[in-house]
Amino acid sequence: MPRSAKPAPATALTYFRPEALTFLRNLAKHNDRAWFQPRKAQFEAELKEPMLAIVRKITDAMADFAPNHVRPAEKSLFRIYRDTRFSSDKRPYKTHVAAWWTHTGFEKTSGAGYYFHVSAKEVIIAAGSYMPEKEQLAAIRHWLLDHHAEFRKLLKRPTVRKLYDEFEGNALTRPPKGFPSDHPGMDLVRCRQWGLAAELPAKAALKKDIADVVIRYFKVAAPVVDALNTPIAASLAPKRKVLFGLK
Repeated sequence: MPRSAKPAPATALTYFRPEALTFLRNLAKHNDRAWFQPRKAQFEAELKEPMLAIVRKITDAMADFAPNHVRPAEKSLFRIYRDTRFSSDKRPYKTHVAAWWTHTGFEKTSGAGYYFHVSAKEVIIAAGSYMPEKEQLAAIRHWLLDHHAEFRKLLKRPTVRKLYDEFEGNALTRPPKGFPSDHPGMDLVRCRQWGLAAELPAKAALKKDIADVVIRYFKVAAPVVDALNTPIAASLAPKRKVLFGLK
């Protein structure tokens, strides 16, 4: 560990120390194994362990409003290592720590879930369906044909509008093939993702209530996440077989 680094507390805190953001800033400047490997213990003490403690606290609270997303913290936490196999960017490390709470049973898919991210520049809190697979994308769009009004109401709830900065839709410029162009919910159907996102200052991660803040944001977004998972769950449900023409 570098001489300038202060020893981390023996017990992981449910917030970050200033040294965590300093580490991430330095990692952005020295994103290579030669710099990271001698400081791996520092990374684990200042970033990984506090992040796991925060994730555990958030997950415990989610049992009340998002029970289908409760899972071991180690399963929610993303690795710091980047997958560079198919990327021209060969930097080996991410410059943030992040966690994703997926729906039970959707682990191998991109169902709607909850996201928390800390970098030296910002804290990001998000919820929704991002980059859904082809079948899930179609399932959500068809569901919105009949449920666009109620979904729109969820997005316009005062608490949602107060906490979240924006709705992330990444919409197509034209209606998807096979969908009516004059449908009243077309603005939602054209989306390629359906997510709520908020950005807080990086220093928010240093406050002792950061886990409580994330819990508050997640709780407000829970109805939106549940709504999006409804058609996804239906699309993943095993189809009933027809036997001798009878269901």
